Amino acid sequence: MRQLELGGYRVTHDAESPRGEIAIVNTCGFIGDAKEESINMILQMCQRKTQGTLKHLYVMGCLSERYLHELIAEIPEVDRFFGKFDYNGILGELGVNYRNESANERVLTTPAHYAYVKISEGCDRRCAYCAIPIITGHHVSRPMEDILNEVSQLVAQGVNEFQVIAQELTYYGMDLYQERKIAELIERMVAIPGVEWIRLHYAYPTDFPIDLLRVMRENPNVCNYLDIALQHISDSQLSLMHRHITSQQTYQLIETLRREVPGIHLRTTFMVGFPGETEEDFAKLLDFVAWARFERMGAFAYSHEDGTYSAMHYADDVPEDVKQARLDKLMRLQQRISGEIQEEKVGRVLRVIIDRLEGDYYIGRSEFDSPEVDPEVLIPCNGIKPVEIGSFVWVQIERADEFDLYGHIITPNE
Repeated sequence: MRQLELGGYRVTHDAESPRGEIAIVNTCGFIGDAKEESINMILQMCQRKTQGTLKHLYVMGCLSERYLHELIAEIPEVDRFFGKFDYNGILGELGVNYRNESANERVLTTPAHYAYVKISEGCDRRCAYCAIPIITGHHVSRPMEDILNEVSQLVAQGVNEFQVIAQELTYYGMDLYQERKIAELIERMVAIPGVEWIRLHYAYPTDFPIDLLRVMRENPNVCNYLDIALQHISDSQLSLMHRHITSQQTYQLIETLRREVPGIHLRTTFMVGFPGETEEDFAKLLDFVAWARFERMGAFAYSHEDGTYSAMHYADDVPEDVKQARLDKLMRLQQRISGEIQEEKVGRVLRVIIDRLEGDYYIGRSEFDSPEVDPEVLIPCNGIKPVEIGSFVWVQIERADEFDLYGHIITPNE
């Protein structure tokens, strides 16, 4: 988007009510729901083109990287498809030359006070069910200096909160430096003036870099939050999934995380109905979730993804109604746990970043909450001084429901 701006275009990001004469749809091809969402957006833009409100339609990203020939045949209204990393291709199509000197400049599509910073692309893990390596290829780390330069530029733009993301965050640096460098990277990021919060997404449990926990514990601007997808706890399921970790090692890792970073909030993801999952396997998963009491958890039912090991070698042998029943039961358990954990925050004072004003409430998040996927903190705006969006306030939590917290802003003397 920034390169297009430098080339003379006015660029907006608005999937709800797009207005431009040229549309570029950036797609996802990871799981069925994401593919469907991408296709629906393409078809919406096709309709605009048919109506004459759109002159040119281009599609790029993971879906076109993976299904290029099928998409060309099925959706001829699209002027041209580009792969996930073909930035030069789309720029050239629009008559723009890529400017290397501006490689780290960005146009934010998030609110002005937070940004996502991707530190690597691809994954070398080759889990049986996952299509990411098929789409994005091997793990490729960005040079550390490039990342730090980007963060500095974003701070200068007014960003104070950073969601550090990668398909496999904890593998960062192995290709460039022949060792894991995630702890060093985060330690250097927190030293940049103006970086208030850093939150870590998409860690992998196998061979977890324990030195990262010291960095989290010792630096208050590294949020006590870790997104680490575990997928299952049964040894047989972990083996079939090619996760290269055991149940015992997973239990030990959770204990280590909670011991080394007191108060850490863990976000994880589980899969139910993977080929071969028995009632005993699922019972072990329920027991594990009840024991671990994850502060944040998502789950989904398994489905074959084209080209993956499990799609080619395993029968999808768990009936759909069983998958759904297990998913519902797991999420009911988590809903109860989440509600209890939220209730424990009543009476506490939390530092909150204000995201927006909505109706009668300022809506914010604590360090334990990532944008869009986690609970929020609602603060009545009546009778208080206006609060700047993107600023930090201290909030006394008064009540909680299963998802959100409610409280009022306090002054330092209260």
